[in-house]
Amino acid sequence: MDEARWEHFSHDADMGVRGIAPSLAAAFEQAALGLTAVVTDPSVIESHERVQLRCAADDTELLLYDWLNAIIYEMATRKLLFARFSVEVQDGELRATALGEPVDAARHQPAVEIKGATMTELAVRQRDDGSWLAQCVVDV
Repeated sequence: MDEARWEHFSHDADMGVRGIAPSLAAAFEQAALGLTAVVTDPSVIESHERVQLRCAADDTELLLYDWLNAIIYEMATRKLLFARFSVEVQDGELRATALGEPVDAARHQPAVEIKGATMTELAVRQRDDGSWLAQCVVDV
């Protein structure tokens, strides 16, 4: 697999986010971009503000859960939306930079507020083609 992408998948009243990419870090980046896309179109978000994030967990699934919830926390407390992510994952630790801007309701037209990532359909795994998948359902 050469191409990284994000996608949504249906889950009752909530929304699934999925990142698929050639590397684990890139799959986490794409899952985060999919998270943003639940709220608004990421292409309308400019990268004016930089936020550093760190998470650590004993396994990659919990690391994804913590990562997405860290982004949700930053979005809620700083009133920001993020359009770009740069992630490094090593030895159960994630270090990342999220780039975005303050919410502009008229321009971003936020659809929903995400309450949190859940453990529902939480999965991080390397697929048969060598690509990585990182997914979970988020509570909206």
